[in-house]
Amino acid sequence: MSTAKIPTTVITGFLGAGKTTLIRHMLQNAGGRRLGLLINEFGDVGVDGEILKACGSDVCDEDDIIELANGCICCTVADDFVPALEKLLNRPDPPQHIVIETSGLALPQPLIRAFNWPEIKSRVTVDGVIAVVDAKALAEGRFADDEAALAEQRAADPNLDHDNPIEEVFQDQLTCADLVVLNKTDLLDPSESSRLSDELQGKLRTGTRVVSARKGALASDILIGFEAAAESDVASRPSHHELEGEAEHDHDDFESFVVSLGVIDDREDLLARISETMRENDVLRLKGFVAIEGGSARLLVQGVGPRLDSYFDRPWLPGEARRTELVVIGLKGLDRERITAQLSG
Repeated sequence: MSTAKIPTTVITGFLGAGKTTLIRHMLQNAGGRRLGLLINEFGDVGVDGEILKACGSDVCDEDDIIELANGCICCTVADDFVPALEKLLNRPDPPQHIVIETSGLALPQPLIRAFNWPEIKSRVTVDGVIAVVDAKALAEGRFADDEAALAEQRAADPNLDHDNPIEEVFQDQLTCADLVVLNKTDLLDPSESSRLSDELQGKLRTGTRVVSARKGALASDILIGFEAAAESDVASRPSHHELEGEAEHDHDDFESFVVSLGVIDDREDLLARISETMRENDVLRLKGFVAIEGGSARLLVQGVGPRLDSYFDRPWLPGEARRTELVVIGLKGLDRERITAQLSG
């Protein structure tokens, strides 16, 4: 089994900028790569169907496409993004490259930081961040073709936990990018397109470049192969608030450890202990498998914040050791002894 990290391309940009069109073109010109997709732009209608039309069996199939429809991806990292990424990584035949289409409202930096979560850090890396910009809208003094639709998207997202002005989100997308795609340049005259490109170039990090595109038609070699490892380079991609001196917490400060228990007599008692332990020790996430006394199937447990889910996912296999193992995730400095003692009862 290969131990190489699977490269991932993160595509940002406001609703209507052309992210989905860009991805369709990537699928049609994958260059032999088998792609996996995480789609978070829930404001687009029929995204899955459109993408599947371009997705041949040698490029990807339905199991390689996961839609994250519970809201802004940067606000649902623990609940949705990390589990969805794990689902792709755990496939018997995982994709060779993963493409993530974010919501237009997503702040890219928190998503990039999430690649340092212990569960995925050793398995996947951010090959590059691409910001797609609507050239026609920008030329007319707007950030998106339909800013009213963007406002509706914001209002409809119950999980959105940031209210950054649209210009700040735009700045964060540019600052975090390894490549900026100035899309829809066919709607502008060449001089106007050149002017916008020069203006954008002045707002980017050193080494980031602007390329023009018509209907998202760019060769895959332009979009893939940066080898940026952006999750290890967050400091050079400051957010708007960091540029103003408001330092954010670095998700690289996460730690995890495993609590191994024997066979559990009382399921409800264990679940109550887990909930109490998470609440009292600032545990961000807990997951694992539980062996219940007399049970023929293993119990899957997943805790995120105040929510704790559990269900029997499959029967124990013949000869499989029946034990309980819980993975605890939180910020560095967790009191491992206390947490282990509380979970052990």
